[in-house]
Amino acid sequence: MEFDQPPVVRVDVEPGEGLDEESWPMTIPAVAQLAREGLDLPRGVTFLVGENGSGKSTLVEAIAAAYGLNPEGGSTGARHRTRASESPLGQHLRLRRGIGAGRWGYFLRAETMHGLYSYLEDNPTGLEQRPSGREAALHEMSHGESFLEVLRTRFDSPGFYCLDEPEAALSFSSTLGLIDTLHRVAQEGGQVLCATHSPVLAALPGATVLEVGEWGYQQVRWEDLELVQHWRAYLEAPQRYLRHVLDD
Repeated sequence: MEFDQPPVVRVDVEPGEGLDEESWPMTIPAVAQLAREGLDLPRGVTFLVGENGSGKSTLVEAIAAAYGLNPEGGSTGARHRTRASESPLGQHLRLRRGIGAGRWGYFLRAETMHGLYSYLEDNPTGLEQRPSGREAALHEMSHGESFLEVLRTRFDSPGFYCLDEPEAALSFSSTLGLIDTLHRVAQEGGQVLCATHSPVLAALPGATVLEVGEWGYQQVRWEDLELVQHWRAYLEAPQRYLRHVLDD
């Protein structure tokens, strides 16, 4: 019998000690909805889009940890740690894995990427399951170049890939390059979960877009995202926004 499922089919929350309904992160509407309803993850690319504090990064981080990925970035083999800042949510998630799907995965987050680079340099043959070949000198590259190098060398098989606001490191043209990478991963059978503020990135054809906010999370069309509407209005007439934030 042949199976064709993505690495993660569904995410549910298992209540327990350390996860208080009256405390963070359960007070975040998106996390509370996950606890009530769970979340089905489709194959291909899923974007979580929302304002700062909406919970999109908390969800991605917790799902990555539950999959076995290092919370500060890397694969299932990475062991580097600086200062623990992740929520306890990942310890309470139950993932339904896809039957027959691979186990490889990678978590890439903009805010801890330099710590990951140091780990990769210090452990060229360590627990990090890096592809064969010489490790690139990531610290010697620009922010965007190093980010794209990790994407090129790690996002190279049909696994489960988590990204947290990757556009923070990328220019407009480099973001288009990331779109190409994510499209390739999806075409090759991989699965991507990405938290983003970028209307450019979220426009990837065929992607599932979940808007995250005070209501929780809901699937929307790209053109209906509040983010997209604001960017369109701002680019059309910046002064309509700037007059509210700048002194006369």
